[in-house]
Amino acid sequence: MPIKKVMVVDDSPTERAYLEGLLKKKGFEVILVDSGEAAIERAKTDRPDLILMDVVMPGLNGFQATRAITREESTKHIPVVICTTKDQETDKIWGLRQGAKDYVTKPIDEADLIDKIKSFG
Repeated sequence: MPIKKVMVVDDSPTERAYLEGLLKKKGFEVILVDSGEAAIERAKTDRPDLILMDVVMPGLNGFQATRAITREESTKHIPVVICTTKDQETDKIWGLRQGAKDYVTKPIDEADLIDKIKSFG
């Protein structure tokens, strides 16, 4: 099933707006969320096809939110792609261990991100 609805989880209004514009331009429906806690709740109610998850956020960080989403029965089928400035190999390994399906670092390569999203469809 092709990816149509993407949830963007980032505490930065600038990053959310940038990713929203990029994704809408490519025809995706976009859900914007500003915290890990909200991401867990909205994943259950809005049922996105894919989640782009920032790591560094107040409250629950992206690793914790990813772990909760990928272990929750009603949301574990939703692929999570970590989308962060944290570019250390250890961060990537940790993110994947939390249940993320992929890991991209900012600044985002638009074509690469769209290819990754489409690869889940």
